Amino acid sequence: MSRTAINAALCSLLLMGWNNLALAEHADRDKPIHVESDRVVIDDAKQTSVFEGQVELTQGTLFIQAEKIVLTQDKLGNKHCTATGSPANFRQKHEGTDQYMEGYGDRIEYDTRTETVDFFGHARVKRDQDDVQGDHIAYSTRTEVFEVSGDPTRLNDPDKGRAHAVIQPKAKEPASGSAAPLTIQTSPTLSKQKP
Repeated sequence: MSRTAINAALCSLLLMGWNNLALAEHADRDKPIHVESDRVVIDDAKQTSVFEGQVELTQGTLFIQAEKIVLTQDKLGNKHCTATGSPANFRQKHEGTDQYMEGYGDRIEYDTRTETVDFFGHARVKRDQDDVQGDHIAYSTRTEVFEVSGDPTRLNDPDKGRAHAVIQPKAKEPASGSAAPLTIQTSPTLSKQKP
């Protein structure tokens, strides 16, 4: 298979796999996907693509770096992506803000059917100055809810086995000292009711 044919097949598979990523800024979906890896194997019969060796995937603000990425698609068109590394990581701009969300784990799985991203093993997710860590982090892109679990087999080890979170206080709206209090006034346009 020629290099051009491989690149065309790779781009079409990746576009199918990442266009539905809800963490992405909506504009990312219309951007081209760029992938670099040492090796690519595309199996059209099994609807599977495997990228190995210093894999770097970018699409707009989305950036994934892993030693291996496996992308599969089921008969209904649902996609599942598994990225592995030491650690695998991603970075992506959150829709409507200037904040980026960063995630790390020995394994990262994204499923378009369930709209979830899971981080396994040395999992960590950061957004602005908020930071959560644990053995497993599940994130619903639909509800924006995080669930963080520790590793119960390491509870006897100090600072291991427990979920950790640092949540920064959110900035309060600045008090505006120049605003005058509201006063009640009569209106000349309203007629008085007669008894």
